[in-house]
Amino acid sequence: MEKKVESFHVIHKVPAGDSPYVRAKHFQLVEKDHEAAILWFWKAINSGDRVDSALKDMAVVMKQQDRPEEAIEAIRSFRSRCSKQAQESLDNLLIDLYKKCGQIDDQINLLKQKLRAIYQGEAFHGKMTKTARSHGKKFQVSVKQETARILGNLGWAYMQQQNYEAAEVVYRKAQLVEPDANKACNLGLCLVRKGRLEDARRVLEDVVHRRFAGLGSEEGHKTVSRAEELMREVEELERTNGASPPESDMLSLEEEMIIERLDLVMNEWAPFRSRRLPIFEEISPFRDQMAC
Repeated sequence: MEKKVESFHVIHKVPAGDSPYVRAKHFQLVEKDHEAAILWFWKAINSGDRVDSALKDMAVVMKQQDRPEEAIEAIRSFRSRCSKQAQESLDNLLIDLYKKCGQIDDQINLLKQKLRAIYQGEAFHGKMTKTARSHGKKFQVSVKQETARILGNLGWAYMQQQNYEAAEVVYRKAQLVEPDANKACNLGLCLVRKGRLEDARRVLEDVVHRRFAGLGSEEGHKTVSRAEELMREVEELERTNGASPPESDMLSLEEEMIIERLDLVMNEWAPFRSRRLPIFEEISPFRDQMAC
């Protein structure tokens, strides 16, 4: 009988016991009753039963139920009861929830906050790597990878605001940290939206010619197909509007303001220079990259 009980918990990935959190997981994973699961997650939080996991799991269920606003409010209200170790994953959840709700300003502010933590050496609890989990598998993530990921998300958030000047700056910085074909496609799209077709073509050609690692995978083939589609859009725009005008070495006033603002933020992020992580020393200044 004991083996059957153990087997049940392993198969359904439900913890053993009869606490509010265990009941919530049972309703979530076995009964597929999301309303009951949310109710028992609330009870778990209020009774202090595995609060870290209960709050994160409840927010995930609410997101699946298309109730992201409630999930955001729950995290904001109860994250103070969670451990320091849980705060980073709660922030990651909030970023996804803000994106789902279209709360772009909140998403951007939180992404900048996460970059600030990395810049000051406070992310990953001061370590250079962390263990992450996806689809039940564990893997290692480096500070460099996390920085590039956050910058990519920040660039996309700016794209949603049609703030293409800021998006270009951030995407180019992400590519300096860790070149990536998908971010290159997004940078190409950004340049298309700005009408800089020749620049967009050069960026997209690198993807089409598979000058990035990992383009042999299924996901890589999708990225190449997307780049080829964007290239066709560039060619159509060139036929319709003619070749894009040559780029000036001078930055526009808006670009100057964005770069100055971001540089000021970067300076504020590191009041103690000794704590600055090596990854940021490897990144060229925004102005140098934009002038390339």
